[in-house]
Amino acid sequence: MNAHEGLPADGVVAVIGAGTMGAGIAQCLAQAGYRVEVVEPDADATERARRGLGEAMRLALLLGRGDRRTAAGAAERVRWVRRVDELSAADFVIECAPERIALKEKLFGELDRHCSARAVFASCTSAIPIARLAAATERPERVLGLHFMNPAPLTSAVEVVRGTQTAADSLARAVGLVAALGKQAIVVGDRPGFVLNRVLMLCIAEAAATLDTGTDAATVDALFEECLGHRMGPLRTADLIGLDNVADTLEVLRHETGEAHYRVPPALAALVDAGHFGRKTGRGFHDYQ
Repeated sequence: MNAHEGLPADGVVAVIGAGTMGAGIAQCLAQAGYRVEVVEPDADATERARRGLGEAMRLALLLGRGDRRTAAGAAERVRWVRRVDELSAADFVIECAPERIALKEKLFGELDRHCSARAVFASCTSAIPIARLAAATERPERVLGLHFMNPAPLTSAVEVVRGTQTAADSLARAVGLVAALGKQAIVVGDRPGFVLNRVLMLCIAEAAATLDTGTDAATVDALFEECLGHRMGPLRTADLIGLDNVADTLEVLRHETGEAHYRVPPALAALVDAGHFGRKTGRGFHDYQ
């Protein structure tokens, strides 16, 4: 056992979902030298993620990012599978499914049935309490949250959520894994939205609501960037996260907290309904065409 990584030297880390976040986390893991198994039932999504990973690895080598020895063979360390029942070898699982409570609960139940007793389960949920997901398993002491930011390969820290029943050794393995990826683990307690999204989503919602007064998105973001020194204003941040994900997270926060101020404002709802999700579609609060 490598004490720094918190996993066997030849450990297998599984990622559930090959969307933007899942693919980015898989890239981080493969670049760090882990064997990775990515579960994605959609063949088209798998092919997009496979191509994207290959391109990202080539770019990393060209730019000299990370350890060239591990980056060179990173794509070959990733295995693409269709079903959760193919994860019997996984030592650690990171779930990156869409922000739907029922879907994530179902996945955690399946993971509990098919993964080895030694495996630790982490959710990359934006807002769902870890205790709720842990209750879908028979191993709540091995469940926690790993809230990566987008884009995962370029961010330097991870919000690590310790559930009320998360065991100390499970937390240590998660913190060690984050450190092995070259990132800082920031441990927080378990509540809807944790720390970051409990604050950030409210900021995004209020920023979007100001657009109804005639203020434009560029002005809103300029105030945060120029007056407060933020690298990106709240609406550019929302575009980077994905407006569909922001709307889903606000709905989860409203459901889990019962607090009315976690609402999807009309300006955000209109963009999502029109299929404008931000950077990934080329248009959101800002235009990226």
